[in-house]
Amino acid sequence: MMVSTKGRYALRVLIDIAMHPQDEYVSLKGIAERQDVSMKYIETIVAVLSKADILESLRGKNGGYRFKESPDKCTVASVLTLTEGTLAPVACLSQCGNNECSRVDQCLTLPMWQKLDDIINNYLESVTIADLINKNV
Repeated sequence: MMVSTKGRYALRVLIDIAMHPQDEYVSLKGIAERQDVSMKYIETIVAVLSKADILESLRGKNGGYRFKESPDKCTVASVLTLTEGTLAPVACLSQCGNNECSRVDQCLTLPMWQKLDDIINNYLESVTIADLINKNV
């Protein structure tokens, strides 16, 4: 599994927002400047996060984005699954899960990949945005 810049930047955006008071809306311009990421890329990321009901927005002079729920309810797994599509360590794992792989019945490595996938998912489900801020990982 290789996490793309979209996944890494989504986590950075959420951490940036979470470091502000929860009732405060954080401007995209400020996030882009602090994170040294283009405004256009930040807009793409927050659109995905907003559509998934992780963030809510407010237009206007004091507008921006904030968490819809507390950052301690937002897991790293949910963010990365949203941005990456899958956290599977190998491409064939998602194929075997859908019975599309012709080798699923004779694949001797499948149980190992499934166990690794479970370990990754369980760990990332146990880490929240609040944990990252508090360095509880």
